Amino acid sequence: MQIKNYLQNQNNQYKIHKINYILLLYNNTIEINMNWNSLLNSERLGDIRKDYDNVSYRSAFQRDFDRIIFSSAFRRMQDKTQVFPVPESDFVHNRLTHSLEVAMVGRSLGNIAGDFILSKEPELKEKFTMNIFGDIVAAAALAHDLGNPPFGHNGEDAIGDFFSKNDFIKLDFNLNDSQWKDFIKYEGNAAGFRLLVNHHPAESNSGMRLTYATLATFAKYPRPSLIETNKIIDSSIKRTSSKKFSFFNSELELFKQTADKTGLVPLSADNTVFARHPLAFLVESADNICYRIIDLEDGYNLGYLSITDIEELLIPLMMRSNNSESSLKQYKAIIDNGEKVGYLRAVAISVLISETKDVFEKNYEKIMSGEFDTELTDLIKSVDLLEGPIKASNIFLYQRKPVIEIELAGYEVIYGLLEKFMQIYLQPNHILSKKLLRIMPTQFHSLDRDSNYCKLMKVVDFIARMTDSYALNLYRRLSGQSLPTV
Repeated sequence: MQIKNYLQNQNNQYKIHKINYILLLYNNTIEINMNWNSLLNSERLGDIRKDYDNVSYRSAFQRDFDRIIFSSAFRRMQDKTQVFPVPESDFVHNRLTHSLEVAMVGRSLGNIAGDFILSKEPELKEKFTMNIFGDIVAAAALAHDLGNPPFGHNGEDAIGDFFSKNDFIKLDFNLNDSQWKDFIKYEGNAAGFRLLVNHHPAESNSGMRLTYATLATFAKYPRPSLIETNKIIDSSIKRTSSKKFSFFNSELELFKQTADKTGLVPLSADNTVFARHPLAFLVESADNICYRIIDLEDGYNLGYLSITDIEELLIPLMMRSNNSESSLKQYKAIIDNGEKVGYLRAVAISVLISETKDVFEKNYEKIMSGEFDTELTDLIKSVDLLEGPIKASNIFLYQRKPVIEIELAGYEVIYGLLEKFMQIYLQPNHILSKKLLRIMPTQFHSLDRDSNYCKLMKVVDFIARMTDSYALNLYRRLSGQSLPTV
């Protein structure tokens, strides 16, 4: 304990965590909590200025939100499918509108959590306000889908399958196992972190220069693609954060820096796997709440669900609100069915926010120690509705013909573009490879210092950052299905 106290006095968070790991591994008796002074770190990755955000009218985390919303990557999400192919109807969500809504729900959850945290640890009030927590969650939630390739998960699958079916690339390009897994298990969350910290491939250690707190909160799966399970502190624990991964091999050091600056609890001996930032649970919850409920609204607007279907799904949830009787009375007074759906959606989200808050507060100590690792919405009172009939209705909507058609088409488009543009490095002397290089933006061209891994990742970056429409039109032109206008 003398060593631990000494390190705390020296304010050396990294060494505290390393000693904590050793003590947990061999004694399993000492537990060190994360602390909010580190977790709310407002320093910026790639920016050494100390007084940059010291203004009363705008927090550092509000600046993060603004940087994301003004980025070209965010604008591109207006042409990336959420669930349904964007039809003539103007009611259906795309990735951009979905992200905005998740950010707003996230802000509410963050503010509520902030109020609770400040009541538990009143000494924090000297430095932080309730809204700081909401600003961080909102910024991270706004960016949560930023790394999704065209056509969503099918785009991810197409990228992974391309490399799996062309496994000679690993040997020919001398890729190690962790680098190779980045490609065959391509992950939009990791692509999002890569974009945030290095949005222009010719740059390094900069990107949008977001705060460490926002970057850590963004990472729902704070681990790399390849993990040596024998180095995990307790590999028997089932963790939600292990379902996917939040950074590629190329961003490992940047994430370790982020984890060190925010004091995330390390979960592996090699310091590559970490417990989640406590606010990351709120980002995940905001996303879960939005897509579960708002996808139903889209289903209604497209005619796949009737008003009776919506009522059967959401009125039971509304009746669990604190003012259910007045809500039901107000609902019955609404005449227009579209307005009814909107009202039920709003009340449902409010109920789920309240129940999520209760779960966060109940598990607060375990969250702060890194022991808790479950989706908050899996533990709410209304999980029977959310993961029962509502989830079943979501699945019904995802199986509609237009959704399946765009999934199949999207897979072909992304796979086909990779086949074309990978020729730049697979057959560099071929005349077509040289022509393809000319139409690929220079920011994705390889530099002399680039490794083979980096060269291949830049081609994937180019394709993964396209919008749905651009990817489809480019694929058609390159495959001879259409010709460009002159």
